[in-house]
Amino acid sequence: MPRQPRIEVPGIPMHVTQRGVNRCAIFLDDSDRHHYMHLLRDACADHGVLLHAYVLMNNHVHLLVCAEQAGVVSRAMRAIGQRYVQAFNQRHERSGPLWQGRYKSSLVDSEAYALRVIRYIELNPVRAAMVATPEAHRWSSVHLHLGLKPDALVTPHPLYTSLGDTAAERSHIYRAWLLSGTQDEELARIRAHLAQQKALGHPRFQTMLEKTLNHPVALKPRGRPTKKGTEVIKRA
Repeated sequence: MPRQPRIEVPGIPMHVTQRGVNRCAIFLDDSDRHHYMHLLRDACADHGVLLHAYVLMNNHVHLLVCAEQAGVVSRAMRAIGQRYVQAFNQRHERSGPLWQGRYKSSLVDSEAYALRVIRYIELNPVRAAMVATPEAHRWSSVHLHLGLKPDALVTPHPLYTSLGDTAAERSHIYRAWLLSGTQDEELARIRAHLAQQKALGHPRFQTMLEKTLNHPVALKPRGRPTKKGTEVIKRA
């Protein structure tokens, strides 16, 4: 079966995740995490990729990225992945693959959904019961968004900067938004679009992308399609 083509559109954010093979740990200590962050910074700079949010978990990473040229996110992720595996295997005296296949990605509608994805990313450690509060996790963009410390790696998304006129106002409003949490329906929606590598957003956003790309970007319905003539007629 041919590989599913990457959907990259200049100027549209992408939610990216990459997991360890068989869900194994990809970070064994802080030295691993520091090295991954170093590679992420260099790849973003080398390929012209903006990083809007990130979190490093134990066995996977989440990123929200954006680029002005199609294809550069793929090149950046390939550079990070290859270099990190080589260093990880050498440092920990192992061999073989580290990643569970290629990374997964989902285009994100900037008008309404980018902040939801940022919140989803930064609440990951809390949902995983790693920490009690988002800011207790060191390896996350949440510290910048909450105004706790600078992070030169992150370029705040325009939706975040539009939250207030000052840094203090933006961080205050974002904290309330972050702590309001993500509803189960929204969690399922984000996860489903990422799993199928489809575009997350308003139907008009999806329609625009489908016409631009000549490629389906909406979620596929679960299960097999019903054959014509076999539909069940429900009683009134």
